[in-house]
Amino acid sequence: MGDKLPVTDKQISNSPEDDNDIVDPWTVISKSDAGVDYDKLIKRFGCTYIDSELIERIERISKTPIHPLIKRGIFFSHRDLHALLNMVEAGKKFYLYTGRGPSSDSMHVGHLIPFIVTKWLQEAFDVPLVIQMTDDEKTLWKNLSVEETMKMARENAKDIIALGFDVNKTFIFSNLDYMGRCAAFYQNVIRIQKCVTFNQVKGIFGFCDSDVIGKISFPAIQAAPAFSSTFPFIFGADKVPVLIPCAIDQDPYFRMTRDVSPRLGFIKPALIHSCFFPALQGAKTKMSASDVNSAVFLTDTPKQIKTKINKYAFSGGRSTLEEHRKYGGNIDVDVSYQLLRFFLYDDEKLESIKTAYANGELLSGEMKKIAVETLQPIVADHQTKRKEVTDEILNQFMTPRKLNYDFQTVIY
Repeated sequence: MGDKLPVTDKQISNSPEDDNDIVDPWTVISKSDAGVDYDKLIKRFGCTYIDSELIERIERISKTPIHPLIKRGIFFSHRDLHALLNMVEAGKKFYLYTGRGPSSDSMHVGHLIPFIVTKWLQEAFDVPLVIQMTDDEKTLWKNLSVEETMKMARENAKDIIALGFDVNKTFIFSNLDYMGRCAAFYQNVIRIQKCVTFNQVKGIFGFCDSDVIGKISFPAIQAAPAFSSTFPFIFGADKVPVLIPCAIDQDPYFRMTRDVSPRLGFIKPALIHSCFFPALQGAKTKMSASDVNSAVFLTDTPKQIKTKINKYAFSGGRSTLEEHRKYGGNIDVDVSYQLLRFFLYDDEKLESIKTAYANGELLSGEMKKIAVETLQPIVADHQTKRKEVTDEILNQFMTPRKLNYDFQTVIY
């Protein structure tokens, strides 16, 4: 049975009276210090938890140990991942599609999470990848010009490339550039737009009469890369399945896409969702490039990282030393610990830190120190690798071209 498009704003906008969480592609707000209730969000969105059985299956088919971000439940839910793996077991491959909305010259550490797992998936399954830079979206939603967002897209793409993606298997494109270079992209956008009514797009995204018309048309642009025919120079006439790693706030776009897919002769895209990377001030909101004090940026110096975490990172410690020693810290709300969940891959060390903090043996200041010492070398290493990404290398990634892959023709 096909995914049903939401029929009311409340079903998709998650208003305050709906479990206290607001989750949509542009806003993430929770009234709880522990952040969004993912159990309720999964039920509301209709997706499925990634359980131990699915993790074991991914490892068995890919012949690769699961990535820590999946193992720890950072990537925690999916749509049709079993169906995609069935095709892989039948000898077929797929492609990956993910994206980035450039709203600043530099990305922050939270922006790396989907790309880290995407890179692991690309290498584990040996598949091509397309990365959409939605500079058009940021022009429509932010007070930014076309020229500004196009420049930001190129700068952000360099941050992404610095993670080590293979240029022979990865195509990065800016919507504001690629739309004019490939007729197939715009043709698919129109096909999608013909399948979705104004009432449906209002119900899914909560658009109102005062929104600019570009916002109403944009969802079809984000949906188009989920169809392999958008990239004829890569896939030719083949209809190739797609897996989309993304944060769960982007799921509304792809619920719409999944509803449209069978009508355009494609199977529904599979998705794997990540949870939200918390702002330094706490998990009630996600880390944002719009608030410099909420985020650790990839351009931050070691001193800036230390200052930000020490000054702004929300603590799960008790109000007094005596209480902390007696009752222990709350790891569920402690942002420094959450940073370690995302970036400290030594399971034994992380568990030791967790136990010591929960028992009151480790103090909040000590937890922050560990977080600082974990993030500083990661950011410094990224800065070194980014310096190696020249404009020439960037242009290679952003040039439409045949990628290096070996697919069996996929026929539906």
